[in-house]
Amino acid sequence: MTHLAPAHTDTGANAAFDVEVVRRDFPVLSRQVHGKPLVYLDSGASAQKPRQVLDTMRAVYDWEYANVHRGAYFLSQQATRRYEDARGTVARFIGAASPDEIVFTRGATEAINLVAQTFGRANLTAGDEIVITALEHHSNIVPWQMLRDEKGLVLKVVPVGDDGSVSLEDVAAALSERTRLVAVAHVSNVLGTVLPVKEIAEMAHKIGATVLLDGCQGVVHLPVDVAELGCDFYVFSGHKLYGPTGIGVLWGRHELLAAMPPWQGGGDMIASVTFEKSTWAEPPARFEAGTPAIVQAIGLAAAMEWLDDLDRAAVHAHESALMAHAMQTLGALDGITLFGTTPGKAAVIAFAVDGAHPHDVAALLDRQGICVRAGHHCAEPLMGRFGVPGMVRASLGLYNHRQDIDALAAGLTKARQMLA
Repeated sequence: MTHLAPAHTDTGANAAFDVEVVRRDFPVLSRQVHGKPLVYLDSGASAQKPRQVLDTMRAVYDWEYANVHRGAYFLSQQATRRYEDARGTVARFIGAASPDEIVFTRGATEAINLVAQTFGRANLTAGDEIVITALEHHSNIVPWQMLRDEKGLVLKVVPVGDDGSVSLEDVAAALSERTRLVAVAHVSNVLGTVLPVKEIAEMAHKIGATVLLDGCQGVVHLPVDVAELGCDFYVFSGHKLYGPTGIGVLWGRHELLAAMPPWQGGGDMIASVTFEKSTWAEPPARFEAGTPAIVQAIGLAAAMEWLDDLDRAAVHAHESALMAHAMQTLGALDGITLFGTTPGKAAVIAFAVDGAHPHDVAALLDRQGICVRAGHHCAEPLMGRFGVPGMVRASLGLYNHRQDIDALAAGLTKARQMLA
């Protein structure tokens, strides 16, 4: 048994959240894989979808589908209303000041690239600095590298501690009078670390820098109020939030969006077009060229409404109790190294099995019906930081229960025996 820092020990249950009732909303959780009950521990990559989301999307395709905006007929007007209502639902879910601050994208990756190619190109010049951390997902590294190479920028990286934490002292050391953008994860997709993003935003704003938060894991496991967080941009993907694939969100302060040029040209993002000149629509339409992901946006709103019907504080308590049980249970196993043990972490567990490649471990767990992810998790620099080629990751959803953790522990014990 190896720990890189002390783990949680609280294993208290939460009576206000009945996970067995919630699990009934997810038909896939009742199936078997390789003759074993399915244990789904890969929600950090993509969460399962509740029946309510699937039913909503099917109903739209069956009865309400048409292209949105400018249609004079009933179905188009109804689809437009549903699509724009979805924008309003997203705005309320994250505390945006207006639905006009919500831009629908294909996912968080596209949202970050949108900011890089519009805000970044328009506002950053040679010698300006972008600050990220060593635990970022590739989607919050590569776009800034591309912009750096194009414009002669400087990319500075805040280090990560042995327990997976990011210290405010290290953030302060990375900031300078040339810092123009700070782009960091709200929650690490590998280690589950919850970054002190509110404090980071305050520090960045004091020197005039703009702040983007990658909220892909944060919006799933934490209540998000963008005004409270104090950021300027917040991005996330729908498929990790129990919604469909192909839909994501860029939230930006309206004055920033209004000053940004468009990224992609086409229909719906224009005010007028002549062969001599085109002018742009106001946000958010300016950034939604072409036919959008209509049904996916409505499905994302359905997922948020489903979540709002739950007691989110009770959900958080349930996930925290599961994490405590998982850290304690896995930490007690011989030959297991846990990565990312900072207090208050979200429901993501990364580990290694002594002498075994992560892919081999994942394959052996799969034969027992247990779904985990193995590899670098789109965070190769973080793997280098810990000196490993990859990690096994078990990421929890609100539908997981203690039996899943116990099955994982038993599966790891069996896998180690097979690999010995």
